[in-house]
Amino acid sequence: MLDNYVKTEGGFTYLEKGEGTPLVILHGIMGGLSNFDKVIHYFSKYYKVLMPVLPIYTFPLLKTSVKGFSKFLNDFFNFKQIDKAILLGNSLGGHVALYFTNKKPEKVIAMILTGSSGLYEKSLGDSYPKRKNYEYIKKKAQEVFHNPKVATKELVDEVFEIVNNRMKVIRTLALAKSAIRHNMAKDLPHIKVPVCLIWGKNDKVTPPHVAEDFNRLLPDSDLYWIDKCGHAPMMEQPDEFVKIMDQWLTERKLIDKSNV
Repeated sequence: MLDNYVKTEGGFTYLEKGEGTPLVILHGIMGGLSNFDKVIHYFSKYYKVLMPVLPIYTFPLLKTSVKGFSKFLNDFFNFKQIDKAILLGNSLGGHVALYFTNKKPEKVIAMILTGSSGLYEKSLGDSYPKRKNYEYIKKKAQEVFHNPKVATKELVDEVFEIVNNRMKVIRTLALAKSAIRHNMAKDLPHIKVPVCLIWGKNDKVTPPHVAEDFNRLLPDSDLYWIDKCGHAPMMEQPDEFVKIMDQWLTERKLIDKSNV
């Protein structure tokens, strides 16, 4: 149970599991700990895995932005006394990782991005005109994945609650606008850290051409595809995701397996 590794202290709620080099995971707008279940269990053998809960629905509205969450991440680094870390981000989390790395390159060893926003994303905020229609919301949630069965009833219920909560919708819209405002196209050529891009071939939120653009603009990146997979590869194809990530970290000499 991952809940056993969750702490709340210093104004942060976060998961911490394992020892060694910090691997900091950043979730998306509707993401959470369970999205990275397999990743956390596997890589906590080699790293100190840390996953702060982004304050998407609790931050002051004016700070609910990519820039605001980048500052939040910097505060988390300071609280946990992290000098340098590997960052793993999905969707909004990937965008925050990119923005943070651009501002604080000395604090980032490498990045793994999957379905990251930062160049283009199909906005979540304006795509729910029938938000009180449960079946419509279910269909929209299923579209995030290649296999609609990955959108469990629990996940659909969570999305339904979010899109029918006025304050949560306002914050989701604020983040969608912030993502557009903080387009990273001009910044990516200046981000020198190694980047692993793991992308679902069937991603409809950040389509394959987005991954190709990231790979073209980033100076030191490798792009890997996962077939029959949508916007959240670590959820939909967790075994393949872990395999690719492990292979890349090994090739880049960023993982130490000598003590395991």
